[in-house]
Amino acid sequence: MEESCAACGKADVNLKSCKACKLVKYCGVDCQVAHRSKHKKACRQKVKELFDKQLFAEPRKREDCPICMLPMPCNEEEYCYMPCCGKFICNGCVCCLSREVCPFCNTPASQDCGDENENKMMMERIEKFNDANAMNCLGSNYSSGANGFDIDHSKAAELFQRASELGCANAHFNLGNAYSNGKGVQVDKKKALHHYQSAAMMGSIQGRCHLALMEAQDGNLVRAVRHFMIAAKCGHDTSLEGVKRGFMEGLITKEDFEKTLREHQASKDETKSEQRDRAR
Repeated sequence: MEESCAACGKADVNLKSCKACKLVKYCGVDCQVAHRSKHKKACRQKVKELFDKQLFAEPRKREDCPICMLPMPCNEEEYCYMPCCGKFICNGCVCCLSREVCPFCNTPASQDCGDENENKMMMERIEKFNDANAMNCLGSNYSSGANGFDIDHSKAAELFQRASELGCANAHFNLGNAYSNGKGVQVDKKKALHHYQSAAMMGSIQGRCHLALMEAQDGNLVRAVRHFMIAAKCGHDTSLEGVKRGFMEGLITKEDFEKTLREHQASKDETKSEQRDRAR
């Protein structure tokens, strides 16, 4: 079937699709502008459907700890960023192996968690490699006052913003928290939602859980439960509680509930080790 311009009906080899929805094609900008009032509603609906398809897709596989080769835990507190080599290592390997050197690159470790050496290494990685994870960790130090930093939420938000633009999922999550709580930036729920969505689509389970909570607060319970189910299947305990409440309120079928329970346990078993248990 020969394609034609949605506005004038002219068939043309140079037809160009609507950039937003790809549903219709036009022979030129004039036709696209003329047809906008008729196409706008369908276009927005299709764009929303495409976005939701991406948002609710199965999360990308988590990276393995480079030492024990087990999948990383879903909670950010259960693994560490090593500023010497830029690697993430699970707490089990950090705590159970030599504490005098980095378990991955053998760089001598700081004996004091507040040692300036660790901060210096993060700053060097930012300067030399534009390391988004180092930016995010440095921002977390400014946000919490860790490693001898004075609390500076504005500086933290600036670093989270830079890291998020470089594709750091945890930075999107932290920036979502900043906009949600008004720390370093003005409270902006729309921006908080955007960054939680970005974090979730990039694999942040904590970001998806917060996204579910925001949806629930806005009364979007079905969407909230869908997010809880995705996060719970990755082993997130808080999200599992959200799934249980959803099942009790009739928002989840028995079949989906049982499947989520099985996948949650399988994910927990996959990341479990004696070393990680001892590190808790």
